[in-house]
Amino acid sequence: MWFKNLKVFRLSPTWQLSVQDLEAKLEKQLFQPGNRSDMQNMGWVSPCNNGALVHALNGQYLLALRVEKKLLPATVINQFTKAKALEIEEQQGYRPGRKQLKEIKEQVTEELLPKAFSIFRDTQVWIDTKNHWLIIDAAAAAKSDEVIGMLAKVLDPLPVQSLFTEQSPSAAMTEWLLQDEAPGNFSIDQDVELRSSAENRATVRYVRQTPEKEDVTKHIEAGKQCTRLALTWADRVSFILNESLDIKRIAPLDILTEGSDFSNMDDTERFDADMTLMCAELANLLDDLVGALGGEKKTGPQ
Repeated sequence: MWFKNLKVFRLSPTWQLSVQDLEAKLEKQLFQPGNRSDMQNMGWVSPCNNGALVHALNGQYLLALRVEKKLLPATVINQFTKAKALEIEEQQGYRPGRKQLKEIKEQVTEELLPKAFSIFRDTQVWIDTKNHWLIIDAAAAAKSDEVIGMLAKVLDPLPVQSLFTEQSPSAAMTEWLLQDEAPGNFSIDQDVELRSSAENRATVRYVRQTPEKEDVTKHIEAGKQCTRLALTWADRVSFILNESLDIKRIAPLDILTEGSDFSNMDDTERFDADMTLMCAELANLLDDLVGALGGEKKTGPQ
């Protein structure tokens, strides 16, 4: 159940909400399958399929947002719209105008929607009430925005803000490459992206290879900065850090489960064991990463 990507937000330290109260609030936006005319529908579901909207364990809350989207390609809509417009043209003796074409397209869309297939996607959310983090397992900003938007509907005011550090990730990663060493518990791996801030945005990528220090120095002296860097934390978790402070492609390493025996656990016990391990490791990773970036920048009262 490990998260693959982390969109990181700071949870207000004054925020307090019991599991029961949070569950009651989420129920107001419970996922209900959309009707035949909805292009998209979203709501909260049980993160571990036991009916509970909040899975709580030692101050860690796990939530899940489900999004249903209808598959109705624009090419299909345009094809049916064109056929309908030709039919109307034959009936009225002249081509439909722009306004009439828009109305035809809307009518065609309404007629096709009930026949469209639905796809479902769940986005996991982790609330760490002890270390005051809200983490969304999303690689794209649009997916995390969906979660924040839905949380804002049930939590007023929304007790989160973006995370900022004293040193920008790009500046820090560039410095680590120049020094050929990351600070503290971090080590540099084989995935690097350097990008120019000039108008042409020239980009150099090294994938699954370690760039020569001379090459890196040359690119940085030419005005490029590191915008993506593969790192390993404490020989326990590997990931990629980008310029926006997003953590991507998280992979727990074998050392975390060496000597563990899950054979006697049922599905619920295994889920809880995985959740406990993930939350503990990633909370420590985040603390070390913020420290490596100069500490958290205070942006005002929380």
